Amino acid sequence: MLNHKIEGLISAPFTPFHANGELNLELIPEYYQSLKRNDVKGAFICGSTGEGVALTFDEKVSVLKAWTSLTKDDTEFVLMMFLGGTNVKECRELAIIAEQEGADAISFTSPFYFKPANVTQLAKCCAVIAEAAPNTAFYYYHIPVLTGGNYAMLDLLKEVESIVPTFKGIKYTHEDFMDFLSCLNYKNKKYDMLWGRDENMLSSLVLGSKGAVGSTYNYAAPLYHALISAFEAGDFDKANALQQKAIDMITLLGKYGGIATGKAYMKLIELDCGEFRLPVRNMEAEAFQQFRQDVKALGFQNFNSTT
Repeated sequence: MLNHKIEGLISAPFTPFHANGELNLELIPEYYQSLKRNDVKGAFICGSTGEGVALTFDEKVSVLKAWTSLTKDDTEFVLMMFLGGTNVKECRELAIIAEQEGADAISFTSPFYFKPANVTQLAKCCAVIAEAAPNTAFYYYHIPVLTGGNYAMLDLLKEVESIVPTFKGIKYTHEDFMDFLSCLNYKNKKYDMLWGRDENMLSSLVLGSKGAVGSTYNYAAPLYHALISAFEAGDFDKANALQQKAIDMITLLGKYGGIATGKAYMKLIELDCGEFRLPVRNMEAEAFQQFRQDVKALGFQNFNSTT
């Protein structure tokens, strides 16, 4: 059981695919080593960035096993498995396998087709799933922009604390700083609140956040380490400038089509994860050269992760 709060950067890895769209599990050992070299403290696999919703059940199990074969004996690296958010029965089955394979934590998000009527129903879903892996830490994944689960997380904490003994915290990917701070302070800071918006990291640090989960830590971890160091040293002008640099980098995701642009960044650090599956739109080949120029103009080579 993961009993400590997570501090530092947790990557949300891309699931690597071959050119034919099949899993490229052979890349994962190199991917893992890259995260380790860049002082990333863990991985949140099969989430939004990892295209969990586009993977079959068997593929999720294969990705899980590829990662746990590397991490289960690494006490300095936290592996968090995202189970899903629509099929509760399937999430239970994945939770059982995740515990058997040695994942440090499991995570679940709000069902987004048949939505829970309220946080009480959402908490019941969490309880049923967590029960299947009684020796594994459980984190809720709050990302209402994708799930439509617009519940106050403070209310969820009040609901789960008596029915989910393995509940450790929330991966908070939302901009409600009032709710986030209330959750952070709840019951004398009992729960682990992991910030999930890379472009707002500085704001979360001001509130007291110590851990973060994000996609851009895959390819720009040094930028965020520098940001955190500047903040902790009280150099707020430098921290501000570094956060702006992260925003400028993330803005290119939107310019070139969205989440799939992250895999283009990965190509620049020589970890080719292939393309995103449908329905996500990938960058056109002719746009990649202009993207490369825009990234160079950002000075990406001065803060990108090494492989």
